[in-house]
Formats: sequence, structure tokens, C-alpha cells
Amino acid sequence: MKKNLMNMQSLDIYLSSLSMEEFKEIEDEITVSDLKLMPLRSWDIYNDFYSRQLSSIKQNNAIDAFKKIAQKFNWNNDLDVIFKDKTFDALVLTNKQAKIQWVSEGFSEMTGYSSRFVLDKTPHFLQGKETDQAALSRIRQKLSREEPFTEVLVNYKKDQTLYKCEISVIPLITQNTTHYLALERQAG
Repeated sequence: MKKNLMNMQSLDIYLSSLSMEEFKEIEDEITVSDLKLMPLRSWDIYNDFYSRQLSSIKQNNAIDAFKKIAQKFNWNNDLDVIFKDKTFDALVLTNKQAKIQWVSEGFSEMTGYSSRFVLDKTPHFLQGKETDQAALSRIRQKLSREEPFTEVLVNYKKDQTLYKCEISVIPLITQNTTHYLALERQAG
């Protein structure tokens, strides 16, 4: 470190720990580096952490927004159990007729469709020629029995890019099933 502070790892941390008097004593020894690019060795660690934090914040915001809707309908489901240890990119709320009533912000990010566009549509607009008809048949059967399930479908984004979507559907119940909640995430 002697006389060449610019080679010091984490110089910014060191400098921020100094008092103004201490900084003034070494200020002349600090020169602007000739290096145009300085690799940040821990960027990948930070980026991974930041990505996980951002994803967690988005999920929590979606859950909070859904819980506000749930208060209006007074469903008997234990929402904390529904979301415990679940990972999702989007939440989709449909009524018994499969018409979309609400989607989280993550739905627009995942599919490219705005929340305004999807309201009162069925999720069928996301399907296309690569969507497995046997999977759709299984979904219809499980919905008719009003039981929770998880299925993977090939869906299509607004730009017609196909993607695999893992869908976990939970019937929402007062005295009878009134709505369905789908936790969706891009699979594979």
C-alpha cells in the first residue's frame, strides 16, 4: 500500500472509513488510475444476490396485492399456506368461468400482455399449436373436480415466442369454489 493506494483492493471502502483529517493526510497520494476498466471480481456474487432479492420483493408485492383482493371475497383458504415455499413469476386470478379477473405485474413481464388486455379473457389466448391437448384435458378434468393441481404447458408470449409454463392452480373457496388462483412460472 505504501505510496500506491490505487493498487489497493476495496480502496473505496478504506477511504470511506477515514475521517476528514485522515483523508487530507493521504489525499496527495491518491491519483486517478490509468486503467480504463477495473474488473469487479465479486460482481457475479452481488448480481446473483440482487436478482434473488428483486425476485423476492416482486413475489411479496404480488402476494400482498392478492391478499387485498382476498379480503374482499373472504375466501376460506389459508393464503400463507398457499404461498409457503412457492416460487412463481406471476399470479393469475380467474372466476369459475375461467375469465381472468386479475394478474400480477409478473404476468406482463412473463408474457408481454398488459393486465388491461387480459381482463375478462380466458387463458386460452396464450395457447397455440405446440400446446399439449392431453395436458389441457387433464386441466379441465381437475377444474371440474375443483381440486388443486400443477401442470406444465407450452404457452405463447405476445411476440409468439413459445415458453414452458408451470401452472399450480388452487381453488378459492367460500362455501363453494368461486375463483381459481394460478401460480405461474417459466419452466426449463
